[in-house]
Amino acid sequence: MFSLQAMFGKGDRFYGLLEQSAEAACDSARAVRELVSQADHAPVMAAFTSSRAREKALAQQISEELVNTFVTALDREDIEALNAALYKIPKTVEKFAERYAVVADRLAGVDFAQRALVLERSAEVVVQMIGELRRGLRIDPVKKLQDRLQALESEGDKLLLDPYRTLYVEGADVMRAVLAKDLFELIEKAIDKCRDVGNVVYSIVLKNS
Repeated sequence: MFSLQAMFGKGDRFYGLLEQSAEAACDSARAVRELVSQADHAPVMAAFTSSRAREKALAQQISEELVNTFVTALDREDIEALNAALYKIPKTVEKFAERYAVVADRLAGVDFAQRALVLERSAEVVVQMIGELRRGLRIDPVKKLQDRLQALESEGDKLLLDPYRTLYVEGADVMRAVLAKDLFELIEKAIDKCRDVGNVVYSIVLKNS
């Protein structure tokens, strides 16, 4: 069997850059949980700004390295796909944070914590999946992590239905319901972006197995 790992070695710079990018995405997801759990939003928003800047810098660096590097550990189109997919996680999370910070007072009592926890766990799985790339493109562990991501996405979908019943059917404040719906869907979208990264990793492993 042809082994990309043996040919290019474990020290390829792209593994490290992609791992850093995944960690930055995970940091932004972790900050969401902290944001919806703390009254003082300023420190958390600073963390969002920092992780977003780091993700942008890493995405740019990966793009530049692809231009300047002749031999890569993975196919160039796969690295580009991973880079783009990882970039979208903190980008979506940032949208949630910005909007939540503006309307949080209006949404007192609305529980975002459960969904934020699902997002954080999904991002943690993404970190593990990206880490698997330098370990030999093994199908079994990647498939288990992919199944875990799918289960988390399903959990997020189920959680999305519960507040709708309370906000729309039992609630009288239409604007409050609309604002909450927008934020719930942004968290769900961020979870979907984690799944998208998992799909790219899984397809890479299948292609090279």
